[in-house]
Amino acid sequence: MYAEPDSFPRSKYGNITHSDPNMSITASGSEDDLYIRYSSASTSGPSLFESHRTSLEGSPLAMSPWNQTTSFMKPSALPSDNGNVPANSLIGSLTREEGHIYSLAATKDLLYTGSDSKNIRVWKNLKEFTGFKSNSGLVKAIVIYEQKIFTGHQDGKIRIWKISPKDPSIYKRTGTLPTLKDVLKSSIKPSNYVEVKHKRSLWIKHADAVSCLSLNGEQGLLYSASWDGTFKVWRISDSKCLESIRAHDDAVNSVVSTLSEMVFTGSADGTVKVWKREQHRKGAKHMLSQTLIKQDCAVTALVINTKGSVLYCGSSDGVVNFWEVEKQLAHGGVLNGHKQAVLCLAATENLVFSGSADKTICVWRKGGNIHTSLCVLTGHMGPVKCLAVEKDHESGSEPRWIVYSGSLDNSVKVWNVAEYAQLTAGHQKNHHQQQQANF
Repeated sequence: MYAEPDSFPRSKYGNITHSDPNMSITASGSEDDLYIRYSSASTSGPSLFESHRTSLEGSPLAMSPWNQTTSFMKPSALPSDNGNVPANSLIGSLTREEGHIYSLAATKDLLYTGSDSKNIRVWKNLKEFTGFKSNSGLVKAIVIYEQKIFTGHQDGKIRIWKISPKDPSIYKRTGTLPTLKDVLKSSIKPSNYVEVKHKRSLWIKHADAVSCLSLNGEQGLLYSASWDGTFKVWRISDSKCLESIRAHDDAVNSVVSTLSEMVFTGSADGTVKVWKREQHRKGAKHMLSQTLIKQDCAVTALVINTKGSVLYCGSSDGVVNFWEVEKQLAHGGVLNGHKQAVLCLAATENLVFSGSADKTICVWRKGGNIHTSLCVLTGHMGPVKCLAVEKDHESGSEPRWIVYSGSLDNSVKVWNVAEYAQLTAGHQKNHHQQQQANF
């Protein structure tokens, strides 16, 4: 258990929706720490990509300016109480010089950030409030369910934390998935071992890094996906692993669960797959329903909008594809806004945000069947690795959103985005490219 003693004022910017879980890539040179796993067969990823790197050791990024302990912009002043914040503007920047930011999550007035420093930091009012520490290294995913915080790690484990009822600045680890009891019980039977990545492992354990997490609160289920090519289903109430699905031929970079019994997975093998949770005599099982796309470049991020009507897919070629869920997952088109790989996605009902290795965040607004480029947020000095977005409840009648972006420049930036901001002439012309689905 680890807690920082410092305490800070409360933020009005909280309760963000967890953006789709982090993906895993490694690339060579200055992008070696992107931690979104590209397939070794990919033709669209970095030409010198090292497909089997699973740690930062020996990374060329150690020589990069992103990896230095330079002091980035400290938290900016909050907007005045009258709420006169310019549309599509930077509110502030959070910096803790201890590593790249790989994961974000928040609830109520707290923002959680995960990095490669072993620490999960907790922020209030754009300032650090407390933190807790895991001995497992890089924190690749964070999701929150009621009073529990789940973190996915490079060592293939998922850790569970709870806030102390006596002191909200103290967090205690209450468990690990899989539990030690289940590991010991399963290890007795030879039939519980499967071959993963040329080695035998218990089916309830991930054999490689946990790349992403997704919650289905209605069903009380947690989904975890890994570079080992599988996704697993956990029952939150008793921490039991219900199912392990060999989903892809390469690393799974994203998993998204929905209320409609569908689960989407995206992989370095270039595919997006749809799974349906079906009831069987021995319980519910996830069955492959269809493959939405098969491409040469890696799928790096998935997100579904809050209405559950559109699925977005980011790829290593910088393109965002989307499908209309309410139209039997018909392919709707592509969004072209990035010069390098898309690393993360977040969405509201009508807006979609894409973070990229090109250090920018593109914001698109959906109107009917058309997506219009709303703005491009710039300011990060490194690739944008994770995103989260929540409604600005103090914006009055004008719909505004608070966007959090985590980057390999060691900072989290906080933005205010207006849903109906004035479009520039260039943005008005920049509609998504419509194309016929042919996958």
